[in-house]
Amino acid sequence: MRLAFAFLLIGLVAACGRGVPEGARLVVAGDSVMAWNRTQDASVARNLSRLLGQPVGDVSLPFASVTGSTGRGALNITEQVSDLSPRWVVMNGGANDLRVGCSGPDTRGTLDTLVSEDGRSGAIPRMVSGLRARGSSVLWADYYTSPRFAGTTCGRIYDEMAARTERMAAADPGIVFVDMGDVVPFSNGALFARDQIHPSVEGSARIARQIAEALRAADPALTR
Repeated sequence: MRLAFAFLLIGLVAACGRGVPEGARLVVAGDSVMAWNRTQDASVARNLSRLLGQPVGDVSLPFASVTGSTGRGALNITEQVSDLSPRWVVMNGGANDLRVGCSGPDTRGTLDTLVSEDGRSGAIPRMVSGLRARGSSVLWADYYTSPRFAGTTCGRIYDEMAARTERMAAADPGIVFVDMGDVVPFSNGALFARDQIHPSVEGSARIARQIAEALRAADPALTR
């Protein structure tokens, strides 16, 4: 009961400050990696807003999954973005579908449901294709490896998901792929929260800087 209450409290607190300002050309969607540090005004979206000098929407939430396996509505990332059509959507997803520690009864089956080996089918490509059909470009932010799962079977599953989503991005010039592990290495404990999974304030700042750089390269007019 206490654990369930703690999860509920985290979710309610993290929802504060969530929304899309009128006229925002950029929206962040996804799970707790994106939403973390929001209460400190230091989430990925808040950092992006400062770096790019413009309002940035944020619909991300802790516990959100791509397929809705951890909840419905805003806890389903597909539903988070279902009515969005900004110039860019920055997003991640899949970790909560695979469950903490990849402890589901059919982890590989879940991975296949999320994204096929060639990156062309599955829940993630369908979600991204919906955004592309509405005219949005997409930046897919692949997960870093956290200290808690480095060297484990779960880490290898995440590496495989990264390879698949990178293939998805390579097939469409309107999708940009970034690997958060390039700026948040698991060997640097200062970049992680106490749970050794989520980013610290500095971790979120690094992720935002990486994303801002990729957006500027892909769409110089975005910052005008």
